[in-house]
Amino acid sequence: MRAGDLLRQLDQRLLPPLTRAVTRLGDRSARSGVLTWAAVLSSAAVLGTAVWAADDAPVGDRTVGEVTRVGVVDGDSVPGYLRSAAADLAALPTAAPATGDGTYALVTLDAYLPPQRLASVLGDVPVSTVFGRVPLPGRQTEIVRIPALRVPDDVVAGMAQVAVRKDAEAADYRARAATVSGDGPEERELREQYASGADVAAAEASAYRTGCACVYAAVVRATPGVLRGVAARPDVRAVDPAPEVYRLDRAVFTPPLPEQRDVVRPPADTGPSAVPTPEAPVGSTPVAPAPSASMVESSEPAPIVTTPSPEPSAAGPAESVAPSVTTSPDATGAGPLTPSPS
Repeated sequence: MRAGDLLRQLDQRLLPPLTRAVTRLGDRSARSGVLTWAAVLSSAAVLGTAVWAADDAPVGDRTVGEVTRVGVVDGDSVPGYLRSAAADLAALPTAAPATGDGTYALVTLDAYLPPQRLASVLGDVPVSTVFGRVPLPGRQTEIVRIPALRVPDDVVAGMAQVAVRKDAEAADYRARAATVSGDGPEERELREQYASGADVAAAEASAYRTGCACVYAAVVRATPGVLRGVAARPDVRAVDPAPEVYRLDRAVFTPPLPEQRDVVRPPADTGPSAVPTPEAPVGSTPVAPAPSASMVESSEPAPIVTTPSPEPSAAGPAESVAPSVTTSPDATGAGPLTPSPS
């Protein structure tokens, strides 16, 4: 029952008896006393109803629909971003937050590192996620997001999962190239584009399978003092704190790539201008190639994080958590993604 309905019922039940009592009482002092009691009872009823309505109101998550973006987008100045991150880190209060859980931060590395090197950079800091990309010269490759509670074990396991998916992607591209018949310019171009996509996917699979130097950023959580210590370590380019982030599934992290030094822009791609996204089943009639996700430049972060990363845990002995690799939203401005086959 809503508060308004309850108040109306109280009026209907209390006011008529009170009115009749006042009418019967001729003495002014008695009438004044009755009115005083009526006012007291009415005030108590209103106060009680207000308290009941407040207690009955549903309590919801105030962060629903809100997405926090941490990092860069296309066109951003990289030196400006690094200065801003350093200033934000210096401005953090020295005392730990009241929750005692620390502050989320985006750690950007100065170069692509293999999983084993991460231990010396991030090993003693609780990690949630690492970002990886195979830096093939002259090619845009997929940005992957690997949940990693244990470094480097979860990173190695996540890379192995990506390698399996990339092998399947390369095989799918080759199968589609084989279905393209004819020797016209369009057919030759389509076969070249499928072959190019297969070559890139195969190279990515081989790199991830061998634990490549592909990791360039991580999301961590620690106290301000510990974060400042991480920022001073070799191979760390920047630590961008995000005290406004309370839930990782309500945040989008978009770190710059190591090769981006002046302005955030996609890496140059010397391959075919468009690799068709394999959407139709193998054996279907080829269609004119359309620009794929690997060729699209995005200037805004994706508004939704596709899969939440697990909460971080301190490094050290822990129960094994099977990492599930997810594709990062094409929102880094750091290099668009190569499409996965359907």
